[in-house]
Amino acid sequence: MGLPCQTPAVRVRLHTTAPLMGGGWVRRLLLVPAIIALAVVYAMLDEASGIRAWLRLRSHLAASAGRIDELRREVDALRNESSALKHDPFATERAIREDLELAKPGEIVVRLPHPEGGTPRIP
Repeated sequence: MGLPCQTPAVRVRLHTTAPLMGGGWVRRLLLVPAIIALAVVYAMLDEASGIRAWLRLRSHLAASAGRIDELRREVDALRNESSALKHDPFATERAIREDLELAKPGEIVVRLPHPEGGTPRIP
């Protein structure tokens, strides 16, 4: 019985484009943009928490900020009116006469329509 002949196997690797065409790292490299694209599509289509929801909340925020500014102006006007009613007797008299729709003897009352949604203010 003879010993089998053992010769070391020599591997020669030639530089070819084969690893680029079907290599696993290329598939993984292409998988990243595909996952990102799927995430973007999901974010665009998701009504509850996606881009549409974000845009809707952004428009609500802008509308709310406008409403806050409007209410602040109204509060300032009411504070000015309150101060005038406290310190100016003519403003107090005018407010009472306008609310009760009274006139002094010899006065002529002229009523003008208020703008839509507007309320009269004492200067």
